[in-house]
Amino acid sequence: MAKHEHSHHATAVDSCCAPSAAAGPDVPVVEAPNTFRIATMDCTVEESEIRRLVEPIPGVRGLHFRLPQRTLRIDAADEAVAIALAAIRKAGFVPEPVAVSTGQADTGGGAMHEHGANTGYLRFVAALGLAMVAEGVSFFAPDAMAWKVVGMGVAAAAIWLAGLETYAKGLTALRHGKLNINALMSVAVTGAFVIGQWPEAAMVMALYAIAELIEARAVDRARNAIKGLVELAPDDAEVLQADGSWGRAKASDIAIGAVARVKPGERIALDGVVTRGNSSINQAPVTGESIPVDKEPGSQVFAGTINENGELEFRVTAVASNTTLARIIHAVEEAQGTRAPTQRFVDRFAAIYTPTVFALALAVAVLAPLLLDWAWLTAIYKALVLLVIACPCALVISTPVTVVSGLAAAARRGILIKGGTYLEDARLLKAVALDKTGTLTEGKPRLVAFKAWRQSDAAEARRWAKSLAARSDHPVSKSIAQGIEGAVLEVDRFKALVGRGVEGVVDGKAMVLGNHRLIGERNQADPELEAELAAHEAQGRTVTLLADDTGVLALFAVADTIKPGSVAAVAQLKRMGVTPVMLTGDNLATAQAVARVAGIGDVRGGLLPEDKLSAIQDMRQRYGPTAMTGDGINDAPALARADIGFAMGGAGTDTAMEAADVVIMNDNLGRIAETIRLSRRTHAVLWQNITLALAIKLVFFMLAVFGNATMWMAVFADMGASLLVVANGLRLLRRVQS
Repeated sequence: MAKHEHSHHATAVDSCCAPSAAAGPDVPVVEAPNTFRIATMDCTVEESEIRRLVEPIPGVRGLHFRLPQRTLRIDAADEAVAIALAAIRKAGFVPEPVAVSTGQADTGGGAMHEHGANTGYLRFVAALGLAMVAEGVSFFAPDAMAWKVVGMGVAAAAIWLAGLETYAKGLTALRHGKLNINALMSVAVTGAFVIGQWPEAAMVMALYAIAELIEARAVDRARNAIKGLVELAPDDAEVLQADGSWGRAKASDIAIGAVARVKPGERIALDGVVTRGNSSINQAPVTGESIPVDKEPGSQVFAGTINENGELEFRVTAVASNTTLARIIHAVEEAQGTRAPTQRFVDRFAAIYTPTVFALALAVAVLAPLLLDWAWLTAIYKALVLLVIACPCALVISTPVTVVSGLAAAARRGILIKGGTYLEDARLLKAVALDKTGTLTEGKPRLVAFKAWRQSDAAEARRWAKSLAARSDHPVSKSIAQGIEGAVLEVDRFKALVGRGVEGVVDGKAMVLGNHRLIGERNQADPELEAELAAHEAQGRTVTLLADDTGVLALFAVADTIKPGSVAAVAQLKRMGVTPVMLTGDNLATAQAVARVAGIGDVRGGLLPEDKLSAIQDMRQRYGPTAMTGDGINDAPALARADIGFAMGGAGTDTAMEAADVVIMNDNLGRIAETIRLSRRTHAVLWQNITLALAIKLVFFMLAVFGNATMWMAVFADMGASLLVVANGLRLLRRVQS
């Protein structure tokens, strides 16, 4: 599994009935550079056609499609854009410059479908009613020309009501030699009308329009799963004014550095740092954590999260368009357009499949009467049925709906997957490299053990050690000071001993608080003490000793403790057949101690960043496709080299979100196994959909040629398959297994 480059193609998913864009009445708009609305670009088939035309043009760096709004942004120099627009117009599309809103975050919701509002439903119901009248006239009316004319007129009215848009786009496609769904339906319905099957032609067009509308509504669920994130952040917030009073202001107008206030039960509008108050925050919308997180002055808060109890004041650290939530939404929207391997396969398959079936239908219409002695009208009718069956809609729509459902399901759980490629390829992973500090462990040393030595008084030893440690800014000293309760005593003649520890006078006694080396230099170590130190060091602990002129008084062991969920997360990976490997810059003894607790057998310590690159390559050769898990900063080279890079703790960390392919927003290592599990489910659903769509089409294809399949059955075969695969894809939106 080769490393995939991040795609430049951003495509939101919709069915072949896409909504048009519409900014809100109070949202300011600006002209979007090189962004164009293409009214007839409805679905991924038309997107693929435009992509094939424009991507080869020299100077085009990327294409950003947003089908819900029918827009395309071309990332290219002006000269290349002009050439691209000419190519698009030549293909029969009409690109028009558009303006976009400058609001908080845009998910592409837009307005309702052009024929998807209530008026659309009424129009299609009226068309269905007229089609039924046409059927009644055909079946019950006398066989007279006048009644036939009435029936044909009613059928034509039904076709006009239901199929006006389909005909317009179908004729455009045929004029440019393209065989898409609209072209197939236009030919099939027109042919049926001409050969006298006008009641069936009317019913087919009405059923097709209604089924397509239902499908579009179903597809909206996948897109709205992401769109719903935007609605989490309120539009305004209570802000401290210049005169000291509080007033409400639009979130989009609040600047960095402003002080905002949030009351119990309210949602937080912007990212910030708490300056006053204590509360618990439900961060599930951003990090996926089910348990509220306690906040106090100095804690981070995120837009879209819910203040559970106490009132909080916080200093704004990001504008509305750049909050963690907004960046998540943007990243997921970008991910919607990175076509997964299966989707690329389906696109290529559909490009061959549709013309092939069109040729078969033509062969049935022309050759069957000559070779099989079929009646010409029968052969033409069967050929028209084949055209309806041939529609690749179910195939084309199944993959993006499934991928977006998977991305949305992951986002709900605090897993930000930055492309369909990574969502689908995670199932192939055979090994996961895990950084130690901050990934497997907390990344913050804590006092984990204390022992009074010889006959020393434990309470006094703690008090003296805390007083000395509190004067030092060394991380180990800070951990000791924070880990011991009680007051700090006065320290005289305090002095830092570089590389060894500190010394000073406490309660009138000269003391040192230092490492193993310092005690050795003072000749205060003995075999019993050395054995005690060796036992702690074997567990990866850093031991600091308190001593006076008479000898060692106490030992304090500090360690970077393993995260509560790391052991279970490693066990999950092993059960799934994925080998966990620890890669760390720490010394091997410390790494092995942590690995023993975590259950990791393959440990590699003392690694520089370039060594981690070599280790990733070695793991690929030894195990197969390999992921790297780190903090997204120091581990960036290894994250880039791995097949998939997982960044831990991405909430509020720009670097992590940029460096990795998957960002675990809540630091939960178990989310890696969850991502792999979701990937396997997504891949299974993708191939279920492809098999289902092709099997249904094959059955009705055989019925059409050798049996008695009608155009009604063909419509149900096509749109029924589409609805089935959409519903199957939407199953991924259910809660991901923990």
